[in-house]
Amino acid sequence: MAPNTQSPAQLRNMFGLNLRTLATGYDSISDLARQLGINRTQFNRYLSGESFPRPDVLSRICLFFGVDARVLLQPVDEIGSNQDPIANPFLRDFVGSGARDVPEELFPAGFYRFSRRSFVTEDLYIVGLVHVRRDASNTYLRGFETKKAMKLQFLPTHASAREFRGLVMQQEDGLSILASRKNAMTSSFNYLSRVASFDNNFWLGYVTRTVPESVGGLRATRLVYEYLGTAMTDVLPAARSAGFCTSDELLPYHRRLLRPGEAFT
Repeated sequence: MAPNTQSPAQLRNMFGLNLRTLATGYDSISDLARQLGINRTQFNRYLSGESFPRPDVLSRICLFFGVDARVLLQPVDEIGSNQDPIANPFLRDFVGSGARDVPEELFPAGFYRFSRRSFVTEDLYIVGLVHVRRDASNTYLRGFETKKAMKLQFLPTHASAREFRGLVMQQEDGLSILASRKNAMTSSFNYLSRVASFDNNFWLGYVTRTVPESVGGLRATRLVYEYLGTAMTDVLPAARSAGFCTSDELLPYHRRLLRPGEAFT
């Protein structure tokens, strides 16, 4: 590979241009500089291409924006092949804005019981558990398909094959979850909005799976989430009852929300 031949001035200008691009999603340069812990005057010098940051400051800037030191060498919109795609500037203010800082009151961390109609056996329902957690500004979901559901689809039943993980994103009137099994073998899209209940702990929406139209079974159906909290005394009984069931065996409020007798449209 040919060595980089850009002059210090060209490198400063490239970094300044990239920093201005990264800063466009923020209302106030003063507030952004404060979040980064950088003096506003010095930050303005970076923006104008008059100055380079020290290595420790450059590292802080890169970590904050989810980029790497290539911001010194090439336009930030071209840096993305090894980035988290949601942190990439191309998606950051679109998909990424919904994925950051999902309010705890909108979707609290902890365990949830979910229920939906089976995709492959339409006269049965699936009841399962997922766990929601937060890591910095992101909200993640993790769960496992039942062994019986995997067998019905002629799929392996070991834990790593059954595990799915997802990213929770805030929407204007609810939230969405993009979930996938390992190596993106299969994916699903979930949409949920809160419904009125005594403990304010239910969400109703739908789930769609990524299969061709030619594949038999449902591709979209209603979905209920019930927040169970974090206490294992509440979670373990729900875990023991996970699996397939008939509509009559659903918990009463789950059955009411899923409306078994009505087609999903």
